[in-house]
Amino acid sequence: MDLLRKILFPLAVLYGWVTWLRNFLFDKGVLKSHSFNVPLIAVGNLSVGGTGKSPMIEYLIRLLSDNYRIATLSRGYKRSTTGFIVADQSATAASLGDEPMQFHQKFPELLVAVDANRANGIRKLLQHQPKPDIILLDDAFQHRKVKAGFYILLTACGDLYADDLMLPTGNLRESASGAIRANVIVVTKCPPDLTATEQQKIIKKLHPASYQSVFFTSIGYDAHVYNSNGPLAVAEIRTSPKLLLAGIAKPEPFFQHLQASGDTIKRFADHHDFSEKEIAEIIHQANGRKIITTEKDYVRLKGLVKPEQLYYMPIKTVFLNSGDKFNQILKNYVAASTANRDRRLL
Repeated sequence: MDLLRKILFPLAVLYGWVTWLRNFLFDKGVLKSHSFNVPLIAVGNLSVGGTGKSPMIEYLIRLLSDNYRIATLSRGYKRSTTGFIVADQSATAASLGDEPMQFHQKFPELLVAVDANRANGIRKLLQHQPKPDIILLDDAFQHRKVKAGFYILLTACGDLYADDLMLPTGNLRESASGAIRANVIVVTKCPPDLTATEQQKIIKKLHPASYQSVFFTSIGYDAHVYNSNGPLAVAEIRTSPKLLLAGIAKPEPFFQHLQASGDTIKRFADHHDFSEKEIAEIIHQANGRKIITTEKDYVRLKGLVKPEQLYYMPIKTVFLNSGDKFNQILKNYVAASTANRDRRLL
């Protein structure tokens, strides 16, 4: 922790009190939460960025889309537009935000929407034809104006919320006590060989409620990188000179997975908007070498760099164990919610 963050500790105490009061007022019904007659699954965290929300959203899409019409609703962070927007053929990372655009490109049949007002976004989605059976709320754990039916709380293995402090001293958006709202807790970015003993130590530190199951996942890397021309084997490019670029929170695992001696590394802030000067600098430093980036960065860089030079590395959520249990919990929630909704419509 740097000196400035230590100095700002009184602000962290104040911020913690304000967020506690806000949650207390929502819990007591003084501040109102909107409920909807559709299964709502909220994915989020207690800290600022870097817990793997997008891979978890994609995991849920793959898990549920064979049997249900899925919609995702995001805020659309750093987009150039306002209000409610549904992704269509004209959508760009600028109009949607990088993560919603990633979902839109990756899952063409998915209904992707953005709206900073989540309640309004849900109402608009429920007016869409055909209407979605399930709405996945991206980064909505603190969005108390909407009451989701199921909450998935993510925390990174190397940066557990139980070890963190409130902003600005730490990285917590709200106190660790907010974890009580979660139905399940998923510890992400774990080493693939994390032992059962180590998992139990983490569970003890998180101190879940009796109704909360804790799961452990790691980052699953694709065997290929991709661009508009097709795939290229990671084994082929890993030892080749290249430029690695990431504008995401906590990019170290991405770099470690691909980096070789002589590679150029470029780090940018999460959701970074690349200027013309920065693009020119990237191309100059690449000096004809391949540029490998994250999937989220690719949707912002596409069209700004030669398509044959720019590649992205897909990642996915991989459960270390008990993945079937997680899947069944989610399927049971959706099935029960859908059945109840259908009975009310009769």
